[in-house]
Amino acid sequence: MERIRMTTPIVEMDGDEMTRVVWKWIKEELIIPYVDLKTEYYDLGLKNRDFTEDEVTKEAAYATKRLGVAVKCATITPNAQRVKEYDLKQMWKSPNGTIRAILDGTVFRAPITVKGIEPYVKTWKKPITIARHAYGDIYSAVENVCPAGSRAELVVTAKDGTETRTTIKDFDGSGIIMGMHNTDASIASFARCCFNYALDTRQPLWFAAKDTISKKYDHRFKDIFREIYDKEYADKFREAGIPDYFYTLIDDAVARVIRSEGGFIWALKNYDGDVMSDMLATAFGDLAMMTSVLVSPDGKYEFEAAHGTVTAHYYRYLKGEIPSTNSVATIFAWTGALRKRGELDGIPELAEFAGKLEQATINTIESGIMTKSLSVLSSLENIKVVNGRELIISIRDRLEELI
Repeated sequence: MERIRMTTPIVEMDGDEMTRVVWKWIKEELIIPYVDLKTEYYDLGLKNRDFTEDEVTKEAAYATKRLGVAVKCATITPNAQRVKEYDLKQMWKSPNGTIRAILDGTVFRAPITVKGIEPYVKTWKKPITIARHAYGDIYSAVENVCPAGSRAELVVTAKDGTETRTTIKDFDGSGIIMGMHNTDASIASFARCCFNYALDTRQPLWFAAKDTISKKYDHRFKDIFREIYDKEYADKFREAGIPDYFYTLIDDAVARVIRSEGGFIWALKNYDGDVMSDMLATAFGDLAMMTSVLVSPDGKYEFEAAHGTVTAHYYRYLKGEIPSTNSVATIFAWTGALRKRGELDGIPELAEFAGKLEQATINTIESGIMTKSLSVLSSLENIKVVNGRELIISIRDRLEELI
């Protein structure tokens, strides 16, 4: 077949360890034979981030703002052990955090569902998408240790120098404190991203916090969401046939989620979204079956897998093994980017190819061919466990049948 032509490049962000290897396999076997792939390439591998003083991460993020669509491989966020292992100049920040900050984006994560891998929650019939506010809260917090007899205060100094002091705690014994922040602008961007994504995917939107306890911090989130929805999105939701935006307390939301059939977007603050996305991934089956897309308020998209670099598999790969690495979420990162590029550029055959590649991936697993991590979850009979390379070859064979 003649390869599908692209007009605008996708920003391609390469990554680390086993996912970097899988990334290459996916391109060689599942994309380049069928698509005249155009990308603007950025190497976000840890060694290159260190070599460029992490400027390459910023360049990739600004390229995404310019071109509108990106696909990212999993990357290492170094800790002290990684600094020593890779002989780094310093402990560089999370690339995802840097990209999110530049795009002012919201992360949406949803499971990939297949027959034979049933959710642990029996009522779930459709995927549940987590929308995580990826700014502020505990991830930008400051902390301190308080010795016995000390007083901790929250001090706000106005532009004119006026101070407002609130006592946090008079410590009889020693203790600890933490200060968190958020901004109205970031919360508003988060809200608009959520409303836009709900319209784009035709899904109901829930938001949950704890405004009964956090009467200023969480309540601010609640108020901004409601104000923006009423002014800008209520009519659009009704026209699209989507139920009204729904707010509830987070503990009530957890109970409702467990009893639900799924099929909605659950918007959460930064820490809540971090925790609940992993909970949902596990409850639906496997973190390697979880998609992740970063969406900016002005409609820029960055697709990636929700999991990490699969370090243990990489060490085995370096010894000459081909480990049983599940590449499904990384494949869906590529299909998400190709579909969006096709939609934006008016190339329906590119979007259709993305759909066929996704269907080929699902068909492969539902036929019983899967990696070890999925085989222990599957209720299918006659399962064939394959390594990561063999899975991709099997997907290619089924893609050929669909094409």
